[in-house]
Amino acid sequence: MTVIAVEQEELMLRDLRDENGRRLLNARQIAALEEAGYRTAEDILEMATKRELSLILTPKTAEKLWNTIADMLKPRTFRSAAEIQKLRRARIERLTTGSRKLDELIGGGIETGAITEMAGSYGAGKTEMAHQLSVNVQLPRERGGLEGSCLYFDTEKTFRPERIAEMASAVGLDPKEAMNRIIVAECYTSDHQIFLLNNSHGIIRENNIRLIVVDSLMAHFRSEYIGRELLAERQQKLNQYMARLARMARKFNLAVFVTNQAVSSPDLFGSIQPTGGNVVAHSSVTRLWIRRPKAMSPLRIVRLTESPWLPCGEAVFKITSRGVQDREDDEDA
Repeated sequence: MTVIAVEQEELMLRDLRDENGRRLLNARQIAALEEAGYRTAEDILEMATKRELSLILTPKTAEKLWNTIADMLKPRTFRSAAEIQKLRRARIERLTTGSRKLDELIGGGIETGAITEMAGSYGAGKTEMAHQLSVNVQLPRERGGLEGSCLYFDTEKTFRPERIAEMASAVGLDPKEAMNRIIVAECYTSDHQIFLLNNSHGIIRENNIRLIVVDSLMAHFRSEYIGRELLAERQQKLNQYMARLARMARKFNLAVFVTNQAVSSPDLFGSIQPTGGNVVAHSSVTRLWIRRPKAMSPLRIVRLTESPWLPCGEAVFKITSRGVQDREDDEDA
């Protein structure tokens, strides 16, 4: 079986030609696609559906464009398992959580190219972890960072710059510089949340975004779609949102970290479980559940509940004024 090279030059939209050597798109069409965040043929294949393209171009042009690109890039689609392993080793990186124990539990840290979900009850520490990751992503790679910036979608107005400053100082970063490298988007409704994500491609490219945080994922969806009669519509929109998050994680090789709320399930004898149902479950590659063993305790227990390659297990760490730490770490260090 022929093995394809790991690195291949991307094909710009302006360079696309049909079978007769004519440009596939005119200047106006290229500008419209670029405004929507699509710059290359790979962008179209990896991130756009025909339906989405038809909202930018005419349905006929969208159909022709997608089919032409899919046929053109077909040789890159089929790969051996050995090639997939080679690609992952060359591409996938890990972002430290701040706790060595938790990093070990999830295979070395938050994985790029995939969605990691952390669910839990109110006050468990989900937003604290989101803040910590948005700081840690800026660290050098030898310290577990990705040397990049964070795009932070805040749906519940819980983002606190003051907390970022504390955490940045604790890891040796300049607080002001750390805050400048976290781009925050306040989401007012679920439609606004979807709109902002759909229009974030330029920000990701221009600011070296290596982490997307959504805190929290389900807040607007839960408050706006109430009752079983609206459940199907909610899940359809949520499915599209999660699919785009997953495509962006793969396309830009960035980590996606979403926090999720907990809900009591009457169908499971009142058990507590993450919201979003199967849509969130199937979209999240790594699923974590965080809890506080007792009120006012700095300790947190995280359980790995789902992973395609790691065994379930638990890790214990603490959250202090310095941020996320292993419980044996000296707070005054």
